[in-house]
Amino acid sequence: MSLTTRLLPLAAVAALLSPLALASTATAAATHYPCGSTPPDLDPTQGKNKANGVNMRSGSDISCASRGLAHLSHTLNYHCYTLGADGHTWTYARNLTTGYAGWMRDNLLTDRGSQVHCPN
Repeated sequence: MSLTTRLLPLAAVAALLSPLALASTATAAATHYPCGSTPPDLDPTQGKNKANGVNMRSGSDISCASRGLAHLSHTLNYHCYTLGADGHTWTYARNLTTGYAGWMRDNLLTDRGSQVHCPN
């Protein structure tokens, strides 16, 4: 049996698995909250020194509009977190200092955001 003959079944398996990989990616991305969405307030965490000039977006994706900025001197009230369309986790918070509310990527927050998962 030649090497080419052995590789063909592997190529066929890879072709069959590609749609499954795409479906898995679509499922993971589906947990994100689209622009304009607001989750329930499930997390009692609030405090200062959590965000240093971080955009508060209307959804859990950088393509969603910014509703304002959160700064270290502002008091944030976390609601919950979700997996964003970009594969990063995002926390929804209300800025008690400015009145703005929105989604912020967790890797931009000093404490990595909420520890309570938003419902899907």
